[in-house]
Amino acid sequence: MTAAALNRTQERKANTSGGGLMLLATLIVLGLLVWSLIALIREESAFHGIGVVVWSILFTAQLIGFYSLQPNEAAAITLFGNYKGTDRTPGLRWMLPWYTRKKISLRVRNVTGEKLKVNDKRGNPIEIAAVVVWRVTDTGQALFDVDEYQTFVDIQIETAVREIASHFSYDHAEHDEPTLRGDADQVSALLREKLQDRVAVAGVVVDETKLSHLAYAPEIASAMLRRQQAEAVLAARRYIVQGAVEMVQHALEQLSERDIVQLDDERRAAMVSNLLVVLCGDRDAQPVVNTGSLYQ
Repeated sequence: MTAAALNRTQERKANTSGGGLMLLATLIVLGLLVWSLIALIREESAFHGIGVVVWSILFTAQLIGFYSLQPNEAAAITLFGNYKGTDRTPGLRWMLPWYTRKKISLRVRNVTGEKLKVNDKRGNPIEIAAVVVWRVTDTGQALFDVDEYQTFVDIQIETAVREIASHFSYDHAEHDEPTLRGDADQVSALLREKLQDRVAVAGVVVDETKLSHLAYAPEIASAMLRRQQAEAVLAARRYIVQGAVEMVQHALEQLSERDIVQLDDERRAAMVSNLLVVLCGDRDAQPVVNTGSLYQ
């Protein structure tokens, strides 16, 4: 184990009690205080004066010791800076008044990160942001092992997003590698793993991470849009040509099998050329009626 791991604070249960019985005891002390005060006013006795002072101190001490916890809320207990444990029991609670209590929420938190301008694996500037769902599981580490655990988590989210963005290309990676745009689930899983490693020291668990924004930076967005449009046109053309070749092949096979017409190599090449022009052209073909022979 490293020195940092040995120095980590581990959460443990604090020795506290329910507030019901102490509330009843406080009411009894309050009654005694009122009785002593009335007796002091009537008789002006030193005995009753001492009683007023004693019951006042005891009542104040009992009153200070009360605190309450809501569901999914905890209180870290310290004594002169020494961590004594954590109370997670909801409701009215009580403990000795010289102990210090610091409350911390255990609820699930949702953080929407800011848009970051980073470079992807291929060096292209992109904008990226992530949504992270996290919660505190170890109150001792969250309060005493890091300074301002919420700020710590926010900084680690930004750092992890920047690191993940540099591991993937925005799109069109080489050798079928995963990309930020095409493999969002894989990117989110890796982001959660990296982020969990970073925030474990703060006693935090990351439940889910998702990319909430992904786009090229404005200075290259228009150029990349033209590239994507060109690639889409090329892909469509490739599909059209493939279909046209299959149709021409099928047409020639049908003409040959049915013995409709016999074509030499030259006329076969001309027919293939004409069919490809018709099938692959952007405009509708204009029919031309041949009233001569096959070769005119």
